[in-house]
Amino acid sequence: MKAAEVFVKCLENEEVEYIFGIPGEENLDLMDALLDSHIKFILTRHEQGAAFMADVYGRLTGQAGVCLATLGPGATNLVTGVADANMDRAPVVAIAGQASTQRLHKESHQVLDLVNLFKPITKYSTQILTPEVIPEVVRKAFKVAQAEKPGCSFIDFPENIAEQPLDKPPLKKQSPLPSYVNPLKVEQASEIISNAKFPIIIAGNGVIRSQASDALFEFATKLNIPVATTFMAKGALPCSNELSLGTIGLQAHDYISCGIDRADVVICVGYDIVEYHPHLWNRNPETKIIHIDTQPAEVDEFYIVAAGLIGNIGQALESIAALSKRHTGSPYQGLKQRIEETFHQLDNSESFPVKPQKILTDLRKALDIEDIIISDVGAHKMWIARMYQAQSPNSCIISNGFASMGIALPGAIAAKLAKPNQVTVAVTGDAGFMMNVQEIETAVRLNIPIIVLIWNDAQYGLIQWKQMNQFGRESNVSFTNPDFVKLAEAFGAKGYKIEQTEDLLPTLKQAIKDNCVVLIDCPVDYSENLKLTEELGEMICPT
Repeated sequence: MKAAEVFVKCLENEEVEYIFGIPGEENLDLMDALLDSHIKFILTRHEQGAAFMADVYGRLTGQAGVCLATLGPGATNLVTGVADANMDRAPVVAIAGQASTQRLHKESHQVLDLVNLFKPITKYSTQILTPEVIPEVVRKAFKVAQAEKPGCSFIDFPENIAEQPLDKPPLKKQSPLPSYVNPLKVEQASEIISNAKFPIIIAGNGVIRSQASDALFEFATKLNIPVATTFMAKGALPCSNELSLGTIGLQAHDYISCGIDRADVVICVGYDIVEYHPHLWNRNPETKIIHIDTQPAEVDEFYIVAAGLIGNIGQALESIAALSKRHTGSPYQGLKQRIEETFHQLDNSESFPVKPQKILTDLRKALDIEDIIISDVGAHKMWIARMYQAQSPNSCIISNGFASMGIALPGAIAAKLAKPNQVTVAVTGDAGFMMNVQEIETAVRLNIPIIVLIWNDAQYGLIQWKQMNQFGRESNVSFTNPDFVKLAEAFGAKGYKIEQTEDLLPTLKQAIKDNCVVLIDCPVDYSENLKLTEELGEMICPT
């Protein structure tokens, strides 16, 4: 066989289902080998879209998503999506073709040192310099990408290596199970929790990655300790649960921050400092922090750990709960009630353009609890994180490590491929949507039914929000948009424009029934942004 054929056999061995990407001259052999494979190649319209698809696919499945590009500009177009996956802890293997090794030693057409280019934004970056190492390189790339904390591996595959003969089988798949936590640390944590007056839990995305949501529920319920989640952990505990305090992550001092301010013990479970820096929530140097995760805590002056439990998160929670004293009463009940009130203040609003809160209320009504929304990055992301009522893990996907605009549309395509039985909605601002608008063609061509809900304000809304907060005036954030309905139709998709607020919910329901690619243009009233800032600035904590 050719080395490229063995490479494909190695991908099959890793149970790769899809490769997202764009072919080029330098990966012709690999593309030809894929014709004889069960792996489906998803031809995208931009390499960034391919990387975002691999990102979301990896996050939803736990198996590394795979993206492919050619050398030079094809490879550099992968960079943003690869960096996003790496910092959002999504397993991805990125592959790029490369020029022949016979011209890598000198200046040459489209040649870049891709290994060193990708090294700072991946966990593992390498070049295949001889065919014989292919089974090892592919196995290592997937093993490293999928190991905690997950991230990206990058493989540079020169064209002359791909065409050489090779007779080697793939390596056996192996991955270590997380270890059991130290029993002495369990006792230490149990003692701290039992003696606490106002304990609280911050759950991060590590809970979902480790499939420890049920264990978190049992732990919180047994010990009667309220839970706040980070953006990327929404749904780890259902928002409807009486112990759920919602989501932390706004830089402003939100209602949920009042609970953390009061806490004398904060139990951080699967929490990742990259999402929400502890200086934003740890205001009391006397607060004791318990760190429960698969990896040791990052060194940070605001995150000094009283007890650290490293290993299997679910087992750690179960072991601690077995030794800890249950807390009685509901010291955070007033806080829970106030948070619930903020969620429903505008449920029946008919003002137009549509309030952000109303959009999310109607979206929640339209979707089942297992259906998936993929949030882009912008002002809408803050409202989604704060107010969308996620009831199950991985039903609300938010990029909050690298936090790159442009992820929602390609991400929704990958989500629908990974979870074909769930309705999938890309919730995006007009700016983020236009960054990867070309992938509408991909979805239509492949008949992948997704809904794209565009919050239309004709500006970079989050930046405008921050400018107004800081300077009281905006600077260079406004733009014009195309007619999104006509744009949808030009791509062969359906398009709807919301003309009055009461049309939003029935339009969402109709879009689900359409079962095709649907764009919904929804004008949004972002005057609510500054109102929220004012409300939080004047807030008196209800605990």
